[in-house]
This record gives sequence, C-alpha cells and structure tokens, in this order.
Amino acid sequence: MNVGDKIPAILGKDQNGKEIKAEDFKGQKLVLYTYPKDNTSGCTAEACSLRDHKAALAQKGYAILGVSKDSAASHQKFIEKQGLNFDLIADTDTTLLQALGAWGEKRMCGKTCIGTLRTTYLVNEEGAITHIFAPKQIKTKEHAEQILAVID
Repeated sequence: MNVGDKIPAILGKDQNGKEIKAEDFKGQKLVLYTYPKDNTSGCTAEACSLRDHKAALAQKGYAILGVSKDSAASHQKFIEKQGLNFDLIADTDTTLLQALGAWGEKRMCGKTCIGTLRTTYLVNEEGAITHIFAPKQIKTKEHAEQILAVID
C-alpha cells in the first residue's frame, strides 16, 4: 500500500474474536501498526511506547490498532502482561499483512526469511493512508514520539 490508498474494509479479528472493520474508525484517525511477534523485545518496546503515549495520540484524534500473525490467545496474554490499552488483530493467515504490503522477505540473524515487516500506517478519518513508517525508520522504544513528531 502507498500513501493515498484506502486500508482494507475488513481488517480481521481482534484478541477477543471480534471482527474489526475500517468503518469502525470512520471519523477518527488511526495508527495501524504491524509487528512480527508478541512478547519479543522490539515488539514489546514498540507496543509499550504506543501504550504510554495513547493519551497524546488520542488528543490528536488517533486510535491505535496493532497487527501480527500471532493467535488471539497470544495477543490476550501480551495485552495482559504489558497492560496494553488498545486492540491487536490476530492475522494468523496473513491476509491483512499481505494486503498492507507488510509481509515479505527480510533478513534475521544473517538469514533471509519471509515474515512480518514492522511497518506503521497513519490513516485519516476516511480510511486513507497519510503516512507510512517503513521498517528501517521505526525506532521501537521511541516509536510513539516518531509518530507525534509527524502529526504535530
């Protein structure tokens, strides 16, 4: 996906099995972020950065929604353990990740593999992408500050 594209109408199911749709966020902005795995150091740092700055993002009109291929049960444990205050989509078949362009080849520990590309999409009130943070741009511990710097 590129800036100007609309996010998919159906985003997937959250940690409670509830279907999440783009229209659920109509009239508000959205931080839609994709991450590789629950309870790993980088993904935890990123989620906690967003958790800790949720109020500041909300003041700017943004909701937060995370996406990974982990199961709903894994997401529930991650949310509980880290005290996350936003929903996570369990994209176990990678449908949304692929639609967003956040699933592909990457290098880990010197090896090439296929997996989730850490990416963040800022979405406007009409469901169109206004900004994309590519994997190499994201600083997990400071990601919320990166977003706030762009939207200020």
